[in-house]
Amino acid sequence: MSHDEQRDALPEDLNAADHLGAYEFPDNSRRRRPAVIYWILAVVCLVLYLVAGDGGVLVNEGMLWAAVILGAVGLLSYTSGWRMKVDEKEALVAAQQSVGFAVGHASAQQVWRGLRSRPTWRVLVYSTEDPPRRRGLVLVDAVDGTVGEHLVEDNLE
Repeated sequence: MSHDEQRDALPEDLNAADHLGAYEFPDNSRRRRPAVIYWILAVVCLVLYLVAGDGGVLVNEGMLWAAVILGAVGLLSYTSGWRMKVDEKEALVAAQQSVGFAVGHASAQQVWRGLRSRPTWRVLVYSTEDPPRRRGLVLVDAVDGTVGEHLVEDNLE
């Protein structure tokens, strides 16, 4: 293989360079779909165990354990499928209101917090001066829009 050949490429939906318009972050409630699949597989494993009984080669106590584990993973997946009601623009507004200075440049990044992966916007803001004299980091809950934590400090650059 020569050095001129392209070996790896981004899928079209992840290529931001060719994307025009606003990017829409995917909603975390999509996690509920695999949860339903896990539960269906858990029911299948449980029915096989109950019908065929224990002690077989293909159906044994492992099938019961698989049903329990799949059920638990399905429950975790379903309950971490938060519906996001706050987009990045609303998070930027909430961040600007919490830092106490006029915001110039800002950026928002979606992150997840806690065991159940609650979606949160991590917003970095800079004041309007050139160069900015203040900066802040604000965490905005993507489910209900509350500001969880914020840090404001002088920009030493």
